[in-house]
Amino acid sequence: MTATYRCPKCNMAVNATCANCNDEPLINDNLDVGGKQVQISRCPKCEGKIKSPMCCGQDMSSSI
Repeated sequence: MTATYRCPKCNMAVNATCANCNDEPLINDNLDVGGKQVQISRCPKCEGKIKSPMCCGQDMSSSI
């Protein structure tokens, strides 16, 4: 499995999956919060959402 998110500055990598959906890989998405786009990770099965991981003070890049 390739890393779900990778930091473009230090190359730190993480895999993000949904524990409720038998480790379904989360997909990168955006959410409109008061007119501002926020990067999130979303489960394609249950539609659960979390704030995308951060590293070195910025959102990590998604490979999915």
